[in-house]
Amino acid sequence: MQEWANQLCENRQFGSKMTDSKYFTTTKKGEIFELKAELNSDKKEKKKEAVKKVIASMTVGKDVSALFPDVVNCMQTDNLELKKLVYLYLMNYAKSQPDMAIMAVNTFVKDCEDPNPLIRALAVRTMGCIRVDKITEYLCEPLRKCLKDEDPYVRKTAAVCVAKLHDINAQLVEDQGFLDTLKDLISDSNPMVVANAVAALSEIAESHPNSNLLDLNPQTINKLLTALNECTEWGQIFILDCLANYTPRDDRESQSICERVTPRLSHANSAVVLSAVKVLMKFMEMLPKDLDYYGTLLKKLAPPLVTLLSAEPELQYVALRNINLIVQRRPEILKHEMKVFFVKYNDPIYVKLEKLDIMIRLASQANIAQVLAELKEYATEVDVDFVRKAVRAIGRCAIKVEQSAERCVSTLLDLIQTKVNYVVQEAIVVIKDIFRKYPNKYESVIATLCENLDSLDEPEARAAMIWIVGEYAERIDNADELLESFLEGFHDESTQVQLQLLTAIVKLFLKKPTETQELVQQVLSLATQDSDNPDLRDRGYIYWRLLSTDPVAAKEVVLAEKPLISEETDLIEPTLLEELICHIGTLASVYHKPPSAFVEGSRGVQHKRLPGSAGSGESVESPDANTAAVASEVPPAVIPSQGDLLGDLLNLDLTPTSTTGPPPASSGMQMGAMDLLGGGLDSLMGDESEPLGGDLGGSPAIASGLGAPPVAVPPSFTAPVSGGLDDLFDLGGGVGLPAGSYVPSKTVWLPAMKAKGLEISGTFGRRAGVIQMEMTLTNKAMSVMTDFAIQFNRNSFGLAPAGPLQVLTPVSPNQSIEVVLPLNTVGPVMKMEPLNNLQVAVKNNIDVFYFSCQYPISMLFLEDGKMERQVFLATWKDIPNDNELQFQLKDCHFNSDVASSKLQGSNIFTIAKRTVEGQDMLYQSMKLTNGIWVLAELRVQAGNPNHMVSLKCRAPEVSQCVFLSYEAVLKN
Repeated sequence: MQEWANQLCENRQFGSKMTDSKYFTTTKKGEIFELKAELNSDKKEKKKEAVKKVIASMTVGKDVSALFPDVVNCMQTDNLELKKLVYLYLMNYAKSQPDMAIMAVNTFVKDCEDPNPLIRALAVRTMGCIRVDKITEYLCEPLRKCLKDEDPYVRKTAAVCVAKLHDINAQLVEDQGFLDTLKDLISDSNPMVVANAVAALSEIAESHPNSNLLDLNPQTINKLLTALNECTEWGQIFILDCLANYTPRDDRESQSICERVTPRLSHANSAVVLSAVKVLMKFMEMLPKDLDYYGTLLKKLAPPLVTLLSAEPELQYVALRNINLIVQRRPEILKHEMKVFFVKYNDPIYVKLEKLDIMIRLASQANIAQVLAELKEYATEVDVDFVRKAVRAIGRCAIKVEQSAERCVSTLLDLIQTKVNYVVQEAIVVIKDIFRKYPNKYESVIATLCENLDSLDEPEARAAMIWIVGEYAERIDNADELLESFLEGFHDESTQVQLQLLTAIVKLFLKKPTETQELVQQVLSLATQDSDNPDLRDRGYIYWRLLSTDPVAAKEVVLAEKPLISEETDLIEPTLLEELICHIGTLASVYHKPPSAFVEGSRGVQHKRLPGSAGSGESVESPDANTAAVASEVPPAVIPSQGDLLGDLLNLDLTPTSTTGPPPASSGMQMGAMDLLGGGLDSLMGDESEPLGGDLGGSPAIASGLGAPPVAVPPSFTAPVSGGLDDLFDLGGGVGLPAGSYVPSKTVWLPAMKAKGLEISGTFGRRAGVIQMEMTLTNKAMSVMTDFAIQFNRNSFGLAPAGPLQVLTPVSPNQSIEVVLPLNTVGPVMKMEPLNNLQVAVKNNIDVFYFSCQYPISMLFLEDGKMERQVFLATWKDIPNDNELQFQLKDCHFNSDVASSKLQGSNIFTIAKRTVEGQDMLYQSMKLTNGIWVLAELRVQAGNPNHMVSLKCRAPEVSQCVFLSYEAVLKN
């Protein structure tokens, strides 16, 4: 559509003085037939009129593809306007008529040699827009000529055509050497040709992140900076964006580039200004802060950013979103420009809210009085959303600037006295945060807050007030009455309020046990017996158990000293902020999200970092760059984050068993953690205690096993718990296979008592390259079981059954059968916690049952996981040092040859071995089913039972699981 618009606009200069609207008004029948006759007319004027009618019909969506041969015949003309119209038609219909489009090839070739440069450029531009494979190869020769044309207008058009052709057929472009020609154009004498060559190479490089097409070096950068002064505004943006990808060798080069880019800050086009700001923000990282030029640059950056705020509201918003990022990284740039961000009465709400955010970020002791006066004014506005944000802003200022806290609290109390409902509610929410930042300082205002209790109707405000009452219960005489008033409508409250009320009453009970015993029993009963919300139920049971087991421990847990809240709770995470600074002036800087979060499609999105924070100290031009590229040809699959997706297996509610997570280290934590993971209270009891069943709701003095409840260890953790998942695979007794591949022994995944008599125990293995789930199904019920089926929830590596569960005969009572289920890795992917967790649903004629189990990651290691030595070396260097994790293997008695042999059986391949001072170092590689490579260095010292494993991987979250597989295989 953009091409059409450009072409139609250009046609206006050739158009007749009459209006073109007449071409859009025909409604005749048999129109196509008439147009056909007119197109074949001998009169040039009539022919041109007919083509205009065809284009008009095409523009309004009519199908005029039947006229293709007749329109193509009109190409043989000297009239530039007619030629443009025909080319426009050709671009639109070539894809649906590829065989007919070949007819036009000769004309293209001929037009590319026309004496008129406009026609040559028009031909090459149209060629790039015709996305038909059959034609592409015919266009290579004309394109080659146009790339070396004497006229710069033709060369700049041809440069863009290479990028378009690369999108259609990348291999052809590389074979024909167009990329080299494109690189040569960077040295062209014409600045617009340089800009278009840079734009085309950048576009191609985006789809091939590892190709190193834009080989930026000081000589190239000098050429780009020279062209920068003379090309059009969009050319300048292309060049500036390219410069932003360059990493200078030292601070002198960085300063030199900054000096030459700084004049762009005064450009009229806001996109050029933002692109220049992006380059300067990046290169400033390399300048020493004590340098005079550094201070000068900071001063130069402020005026252009301020100027952007005098544009129309939409541009202001884009500028403000970018300024928000800049202020988080370098607040000193705009610290004297606070007044610019004061809100105007006629600003749209989206601009007002963004300005407010920046005001808080720039607030300091020097300007806080000014800021507070403004914010108090805003709190009396009519726009409810804006007023709420203004009240919150006052609270954030109090937390950020300690000297202003008293003044802020006084301002908030004045606002509460206005009795405007939503103002009061927001004020209470922020006062809660002020209490958390400055404990025992402003509690005198609690009485005023309690007066407004009845007016609170929003969940967040009610929850904040309840927190204040519970936290300072000892200072409020009627705290129990206040909380009891909330309790009357407990089931009508939102979850946020219910959870806060439960905690507040437990705090009150621990502070005033004699007066509030009845109240705490009432709330625990409401939270556990009468509630459907699992979060509320679990918290209720934890408090109940704590209070009935050890009130002293309960006091330490519930009334523990709280950490002070941080000054800036809404700052963007530093690594994300660095990446967004590298994307200033793009959509990423408006969304405040990295491009990978919203750009779809096959193009690889590169993660950019600021130079000063790269931290690895590696040189930009590594001698092993080529080898590294070989290793990273196959990019590792990205594991999507679990996010807020819960188990959606079979579209039913999943209740994972207590094996869902790794057992926590200390028993005190274990109680809460296991219960929160949904195993129910039985799993918190000792093995000898009876299941609680319907006995959960009685009185706080629950059951007999409460003294010091031992924790029921899930079946898959039968060995003693050490510091992690060490014994996850029941390392004591592995299955000895001749090939040396490791298969853990079977553990009970689904106990009979939780599955109406069906017991499932199992393990995982990899045999002859096939992943298998090996299960024993035991019927401990009184009835026959049939109709078995199995389904997996989405998981980290896309594990899914490769076929149905083969239980061919009914399973009688007390009968066990062995089942082997082949698995593949083409299922849906979602990151799990822990990474190797698998949630399974098994159905039979009785019901659907759910359980979680954990698979050894070694079964995902592929047989082709052995790297070449050179590739291994290059990849090891290429992976950032931050991604390297070290683990210790304890109590493993083996030598390096035994270790290598054992690990090879599980597809962990030894690439090389060297001995340094009596210590053997094995360098190993393995490849996961989703394409992730893991590299390892295993250090083995004779006579020492403890060994070190270093793991390096582009996805470091898999390293912990890989180490567990090492431990499992070597201890087996």
